[in-house]
Parts: sequence; C-alpha cells; structure tokens
Amino acid sequence: MDTVLARAGVWLAAILIAIVASAMAIDQPFAIQMIIVALAAFAGLCVTLSRTDYDAVARGILRAPADPGQYDDDPIRWGMIATVFWGMAGFLAGLYIALELAFPVLNFSEYVNFGRLRPLHTSAVIFAFGGNALIATSFYVVQRTCRARLAFPGLARFVFWGYQLFIVLAASGYLLGITQGKEYAEPEWYTDWWLTIVWLSYAAVFVGTIVRRTEPHIYVANWFYLGFILTVAMLHVVNNLDVPVSFVGSRSFPLFGGVQGALVQWWYGHNAVGFFLTAGFLAMMYYFVPKQAERPIYSYRLSIIHFWALIFLYIWAGPHHLHYTALPDWAQTLGMVFSLMLWMPSWGGMINGLMTLNGAWDKVRTDPIIRMMVMALAFYGMATFEGPMMSIKSVNSLSHYTDWTIGHVHSGALGWNGMITFAAIYYLVPRLWQRERLYSLRWVNWHFWLATVGIVFYASSMWVAGITQGLMWREYGADGYLVNTFAETVAAVHPMFVLRAVGGLLYLTGGAIMAANVWLTIVGRLRDEVPMHQAAYDPEKDRPLTGGLARQLPARVTEQPGAEPAPQPILPAPELEPAE
Repeated sequence: MDTVLARAGVWLAAILIAIVASAMAIDQPFAIQMIIVALAAFAGLCVTLSRTDYDAVARGILRAPADPGQYDDDPIRWGMIATVFWGMAGFLAGLYIALELAFPVLNFSEYVNFGRLRPLHTSAVIFAFGGNALIATSFYVVQRTCRARLAFPGLARFVFWGYQLFIVLAASGYLLGITQGKEYAEPEWYTDWWLTIVWLSYAAVFVGTIVRRTEPHIYVANWFYLGFILTVAMLHVVNNLDVPVSFVGSRSFPLFGGVQGALVQWWYGHNAVGFFLTAGFLAMMYYFVPKQAERPIYSYRLSIIHFWALIFLYIWAGPHHLHYTALPDWAQTLGMVFSLMLWMPSWGGMINGLMTLNGAWDKVRTDPIIRMMVMALAFYGMATFEGPMMSIKSVNSLSHYTDWTIGHVHSGALGWNGMITFAAIYYLVPRLWQRERLYSLRWVNWHFWLATVGIVFYASSMWVAGITQGLMWREYGADGYLVNTFAETVAAVHPMFVLRAVGGLLYLTGGAIMAANVWLTIVGRLRDEVPMHQAAYDPEKDRPLTGGLARQLPARVTEQPGAEPAPQPILPAPELEPAE
C-alpha cells in the first residue's frame, strides 16, 4: 500500500506543479502545454488507482510475480500500435503540406500553414513513427538475442508512455508556434529536458537487459541499437544546450551562436540521420532479414566491420551541409571527404543484407515481406550513394537549397526507413498477438506496390524539380543579370509538386492498408486466401533461459537470426559465424 500511495503522491505532485506552471505562464502556448502535462499526469493517477489490486495489497502482495518463462512483450505490443498510429498521422501531414505547396490556398489558417505543419510532419515520421518502431523492435530483439527478460520492466513502461508524452508536447507545440527553429530539433527546452529523462531511462533498460543476458555473445543488431541509443543521447544534449528565458515560458536562447551554432546544429542534424535513421534501422535489418529469410546473416565479420566503420566515419560528415557558408573551408572539405568514405561501409551493409538471401531468392517472388526488405536495402544503397555524391562541392552548388535534397531525403526515408519498418511490423504483429499469420499477405503485396510506386512518383518528381531549380537559379544573361525570377522557378516546378502529392497519396494509401491489416490481425481475423509464404515460427522455443536450463546449454549458444537449429531438445543452437 505504501508503494501505491507513493506513486499516487508523485502523480498528484506532477499535476499540482503543471497547474501552477500553467497559471504563472508568461505566454499562452506554454500555459496550454502545461495543461497537457497536467492531463497526462491525471491519466497516470487514474491508471495507478484503478489497476491496483487492493485485495492483494491487503494480503501483502503488491502484484503477481512475472513469469520468468515468458518474454516481457507488453511494451512491444503498445509500440507496434503506436508506430502504426503515428505513421498514419505523419503520412497524412506530409500529404497535406505537399498539397499546400502545390495549391497555396490550403494555407488558410495559422495553425495549419506550411511553416507549422512541416516540422510536425518531419517529427511525426522520424521521432513518432520511426522512434516508436526503434524502441519496440529493440526491446524485442534484445530479449530474444540475449535470452533474458527486459531489465527494469517498470522503467520500460515509463519509456513508452514518457515517449508518447514527448511526441504530444512536440506536436502540439509546433501547432502553437513553439519552436527553436532547428532542423530535427524543433521542441523547446522543457520538452527537450523531458526527452532526456526518457532517453536515459531507455538506455538503462536496454543496457540492463544486455548485462543480465544468459548468452555470452552479443549479436550485432544489439551493437547497432546501442550505438544509436548512446550517440543520439549525446547529440540531443549538446545541440539543445539552451538558456530558458523563463522557467514558466516557452522560449529559450541557444548556448551556441553564429557559425558555431550552425556547425553544432548540422553535426546534430546529419548524425540524427546517421544514427537515428541509419544505425537503428540497420539493427532492424540485421535481425529481421535473416529471420524472415530463414538464413544466417551472410557475413558476421562484415557486419562488425560495417558497424565500426559506420560509427567512426558518420560523426565527422556533418559539415557538408554548410558548403559555401562562413564555416572554414577546411571544415567543409573535412565533411565532404568523410561523406565520400561513408559510401564504402554503407554499401558493405547493403551487400551483407542482400547476400543473406543467397539460396532464398525465390522468396522474393512468393513473400511480400521479403520483397519489402529487399526494396528497403535497395533504397538504402541508392540513398547512401547519392548522399556522398551530393556532398561534393561542385554537385552541392547545384543541389543545395533545391528540391533535389527533398527527393534524396525521401527516397531514403520512404524507401529505406519506411519499408524496413513495415516489414518488421508485419513480422512482429502475428507473433506478439500469437496469431497463425497476418490477416492477409496479399494485402501486404498491395501495400508493397502502392508504396513503391508512390516513392517513384515522389523521388523522381523532386529530382527533376531540384535540378530544374538549380539550373534556373544559376542562369545568367549576356548582361550579367539572372535570367529567371524566383516566381518563374516556382511556376516551372508546379507540375512536379502535383506529382509529389500523387506519390504521397499512394504511399498513404498503402499505409492505410497496413493499418487495417494489422488491426484485423490483432482481433484474430483471417482472410480466406491462398497463403503466399509464412516464415517458420515455434512459440515453444521463443522463451528466455531460466533456472538450471541455462547451465545445461553450451556456452556459445545464441539466437542468431535465420541460423539453422542443431539437434537440441529445447532450444536452437545456430552457428555464430556463418561461412562467408
């Protein structure tokens, strides 16, 4: 009972502090944000009081002990639902702002104009959709590859709900006009502080699970997840060193200014792409591709080289975003050189993923989930070739500030991040809810083709628009003056803006099919259709090691995705280092 009262006291204190902060706020947006915090704390209080078994507490039992023979999958299930929900919200916002650029009349209100919805869209797809996918899959993968339940289960639940509060505060703040004006780092100081607490808790849960593992080997996907978690924490803290104007106001001043501020911002911005959108999703690839293909990773040694080369090189590439600015020329050149070197480890990872399908290429024809994974790897390879090419100064002078950059970002985000996330969702949902299979694999096939065609429309239209803009902006007449006005360049690319919106609509339609497929799978429905393919899964082997069982197994047994099981009576014993 003391524990219940303590938790209720914490929630009450949070409610009181938020209400006082709202009443004393020096600006209305901050007051509204504090009301949101108070409502979240009130919801936490209600859940704490309603879910407490008072009869058990009276008998001296706080809660039934967790079953050590089952993985802790509740936060993962919630994460899958949140991923789909926020993904649809982000895709819808992206479609709307694409339409706003094509048809400016849609900017009819300050709350839905492009300037406020654009950061809402980027944060929704990167941090809400992508972030929830990364947290959920990392909790799934670290348990299975370490053969241990999540460390600190209460903290894992705090991570999930605390992250949702961060998303709501950030999104509502954008609509209210609260922003630092930093790319991928728009939320103000109090939201950043809250995210820091949540992220450190996430690191504690993940690292704690690795520490308590029963397997001596740490599978490479966990290295990528760990690199993503620790580096994003460092990037977030340094880039958001701000001084609040008031502790009851929404505004702050950054610690870094001028060209130093620009360098810190793009050190953060590029590495947010490098570690949040690349390293974390590579961890997904290294687990789910072998599992779905039922093959061991092509080269475990190459995966380790891929990890360390990527971690070392990526952190230096940020200055290529500041070509032809006040940044010293040597720093610009440093960023360009490291960007070019990044091509090699990036393609090494792509080749490793594709070669994992050796002997299983027929599944690309019969398994739409594998098809999504292959397409994701193809877009990863294309984006990681195009990025270093665009970092070359002569190319950058044409591409920078144009829609070519938008096409590049979205070919990677929609093709690489989106496709690998969709594949992971389709893999996990039947297993997490213990269903025979997805509601419909043929719907997955429809999703694949709609998404692929949508990406082609989107990226190709933006490539054409970007090159058109770059060439028109630099065209001089015989008198030495620019030939084209800015308005003329906007008119020239208007058809491309319409095509981009068409691509976004196709991608959103595919996402809607996924949402329906996931929901019908969760409720236990099965569509009457001829099965295309289903990866083997034995729920009896999907358990952590407990008691004396762990001591009976060989010291080097680990669950490497896709490895062939040895004749063990209870658990598979896949090979650690498959032949290259």
